[in-house]
Amino acid sequence: MTKLIKISASVLSLATAQAALAQQADHTGIQDIVVTATRQATNLQDTPLAITAVTSEDLQMRGLTDASELSNVIPNAAFQKAQGTYGPGMTAFIRGIGQADTGLASEPGVAFYVDDVYYPLLFGSLFDLLDLERVEVLRGPQGTLFGRNALAGAANLVTKTPRIGESSAYAEITVGNYSRREIRAGLNLPIGDTIAVAISGLSKERTGYQKRLDFRCDMARKGTLELAGNFPFSSPNQINSNLNATDSDCVIGDLGGEDVRALRGQLYWEPSSRLNLTITADYLKDDSTNTMDSILTINPAAAAAVPNVTTVFDQYSRPGEQPFAYDERFVTGDPYSTYATYCDTVPAGTDLPGNALYNGSPFRGGLCNPLTTPVNSWGISGKLVFEVAPDIDLTGVVGYRDFSTTYAFDNDGSPLAVENNRNDVFQDHFSAEVRLSGSRPWIDWVAGLFYYEGTGTQRFSGTSPFNGYVRYTDNIYEPQSKAAFANVTIRPLERLSVRLGGRYSDEVKKVDNYNVTDDTDATSTEPTFNPNNSTIFQLDLAVKRFDWKVGLDYEVADRTMVYASAATGFRLPGFNSRPLQPSQVGEIPGDETVSYELGVKSDLFDRRLRVNAAAFFTDYKVRPSGVSGQEYRLDPDTGLPVPGNFIQIDSPVGNGVTNCRPRTAQEVADNVPGFTCIGRAFSFNTPGEVKGFEVELDFQPVDGLSMSGSVGYHKFSAPDLEARPDTANKRPQGIPEWNANAGIQYRFDAPHLQGSVTPRLDWFYTGSQVYDSLRTEFNQAGYSLVNARLSYQNEEHDFTLALGVKNLFDKFYWRNMFIYQSLGRPQINGQPGTPREWYLTVSKRF
Repeated sequence: MTKLIKISASVLSLATAQAALAQQADHTGIQDIVVTATRQATNLQDTPLAITAVTSEDLQMRGLTDASELSNVIPNAAFQKAQGTYGPGMTAFIRGIGQADTGLASEPGVAFYVDDVYYPLLFGSLFDLLDLERVEVLRGPQGTLFGRNALAGAANLVTKTPRIGESSAYAEITVGNYSRREIRAGLNLPIGDTIAVAISGLSKERTGYQKRLDFRCDMARKGTLELAGNFPFSSPNQINSNLNATDSDCVIGDLGGEDVRALRGQLYWEPSSRLNLTITADYLKDDSTNTMDSILTINPAAAAAVPNVTTVFDQYSRPGEQPFAYDERFVTGDPYSTYATYCDTVPAGTDLPGNALYNGSPFRGGLCNPLTTPVNSWGISGKLVFEVAPDIDLTGVVGYRDFSTTYAFDNDGSPLAVENNRNDVFQDHFSAEVRLSGSRPWIDWVAGLFYYEGTGTQRFSGTSPFNGYVRYTDNIYEPQSKAAFANVTIRPLERLSVRLGGRYSDEVKKVDNYNVTDDTDATSTEPTFNPNNSTIFQLDLAVKRFDWKVGLDYEVADRTMVYASAATGFRLPGFNSRPLQPSQVGEIPGDETVSYELGVKSDLFDRRLRVNAAAFFTDYKVRPSGVSGQEYRLDPDTGLPVPGNFIQIDSPVGNGVTNCRPRTAQEVADNVPGFTCIGRAFSFNTPGEVKGFEVELDFQPVDGLSMSGSVGYHKFSAPDLEARPDTANKRPQGIPEWNANAGIQYRFDAPHLQGSVTPRLDWFYTGSQVYDSLRTEFNQAGYSLVNARLSYQNEEHDFTLALGVKNLFDKFYWRNMFIYQSLGRPQINGQPGTPREWYLTVSKRF
């Protein structure tokens, strides 16, 4: 807070000194950006909240192509492609608050809107930035206007509206390494004097960054064929190249590739100056390969303690040689390669001696999960704006979307099955909003009603020798939201504004959870399930609450404003969405916060310098915290622990969290009883505080030269965390406390080339991250990425040629890690970041 006060004082001093000059100057500096963050069109610099607006031109120049890359330029935002187990989605955090789990059971902390239409899922939220006018990211709770799941903030993607009286088109082709081939095209066509239509589409293809390797072939290539045991080659090609195998000979596929097609159509009708209607329809088909995932390390003792795992691997052991086991041999040594096959190599119907899972049942074993992640999504929406009276508008928005995806995850990264999972997700939802807004010299106001309902199904099938089960789920979720809201800005004095907002929400989420384990054997003629070892339950999660926001802003000089605000935020209660036995079923309280913000916005030196800064304090009153642990598997008939080779111990994180460890050799010799353990998530309330600041700068010292940058910092603290002397990492997992960026470009005329040339350089910094409360050796240090771009704009023929490089210095980093060892598993997984890429783009406007 002290830092922000000093920054604010400096900015105010500069502003006062420059006020007279700014009033008179005919500037050519930083241009205004109109935003709709308050549900009314306002100038970005007159909007008293922490908001970053990025235009489509800025996105293109910085090489940003999908929503997961937006946090590169948004202070205190952390958007990332989700870890493999969470499928084709995005983790989204703002100011340390958000959600990593993409499942339908979870509620995001960041609300996404596309053209005012609410998008409720983290699944499918890797929006391609196609035909956008701008992106607005609002930081801090936005519940009074954006409502549902705007606890941390909101992102509003605004597309380009069809233009009446203009016939135009564009085409853009991009090629690059990793066989990148990308085509984008669009058409704007007027129909008469009142209607215009726009159609745009894209096709993207790219080979994945990560190679899938044939295990036996790679062992031959490395000269360690003895580690392959009797495990077979995957194809005759690998057998043929066995003696002289090269790296390319062992490649059987890739992960992390792209194969996307999308189409959007819009119709804009303006029968009069007082009425306009926009209808939008879109379709997306994504057949990209599964997310990259690497095994960092394997603890063979944890695998050896599970007979169902050791017997699966031991069937490939050679007599008299090192046993074939799940150990470090399956760590490739290169994060951009993996031995994962997404298959269960034990044939269906196998009776594997000593293995309780493969008991001869024709419904166990032999299944392969898909290597692609098909996403199909389509939607239709409409927006009507009617001028009821001068400066009073009635706006209605409706939208419907249908979404489906299938994704798999090879948890263990080996060609065998320690755990292989598949998810099928289906969701359709409808939302509607009506708003009445008005503006007068002394007052602005907006009031409205919001309605949302959806139906989602998430099916799961998982084969897990480690947990000793084949499990199936078929869960149904039916969320519904009703809300009424009003916001008003009163100007009692010429430069002073008072802002008040409120929203009443009635939220319901019906949960029908069906989670069963396979109970078939060699005599079964159809799948049967064990009702005593299942978690079948229904929940009605519900909350009714009122959220408020109050604010005060004052224009201390022309184009310089200071503001202060306070607001509340909440999130719907949740539950353990992955119970492995009935003891793990339970409701989790919803989040509750009160957030305070102090900010300043200023354009200085004849609008050559723009400075926006804010400091914030969030009182996190209710914060459900999840901790990974283990507990004894209970016999469904007796309720007693199942015998095994593990001993349950208290976890150092406290709060009743338990873990398990294998029995020592001495404990086995002494007949100390052991039991079977399974993983579980423990949840408890860890209220705390989030403090931080943000500074954004834009500087155009001379025409053609542009510099920009931002820095964001936040710190979470909680008495419960601070009181744990043996918890090494006392901060939320997977969220950087610092992020920053800086960019510079210079556009200079090149008359001999009949156009202009613009070189640009961008630097993006992500601060250090932790991934486990106890393990410090897998903390990731902060890292920097640099993008470069050189573009040529031809004025006469209106085409652009651009050559760019992303991750110029080929910096290696982890997008995220999953410390499965904290769940008692043998391995630790990580998702590597993208390596250096070059691209060449040619675009033409007609």
